[in-house]
Amino acid sequence: MSNLHLKSDPTLRDLQDYVEEMVRERGFTTDDIPKKFMMLTEEVGEFSKAARAHAGMKLAKDSRDQDLAGEAADILIVLLGLCNMMNIDLEKAFRYKEEINKKRVWSEA
Repeated sequence: MSNLHLKSDPTLRDLQDYVEEMVRERGFTTDDIPKKFMMLTEEVGEFSKAARAHAGMKLAKDSRDQDLAGEAADILIVLLGLCNMMNIDLEKAFRYKEEINKKRVWSEA
């Protein structure tokens, strides 16, 4: 039984803190950065497969039903875990990077 509780209207910082507690509670504290990157790559692949199914593209008949939203959540969970391992405040980094991006000129290739 989990003792975790996520606020009903969490910030990105709240999500990152939640994932930190979740990692401890579920015993994933021995994972290292290369393992987490492999997990992230795996989750992105699962999201891609779910997106293919969502788009109506052909998939093998033995492929399991794909949960697009669930796979997107898995990516976020692993990414937040990686950020925690590398001492990155993702909300702060997002805000910083977005200020840079706002000043860029975006055009077609």
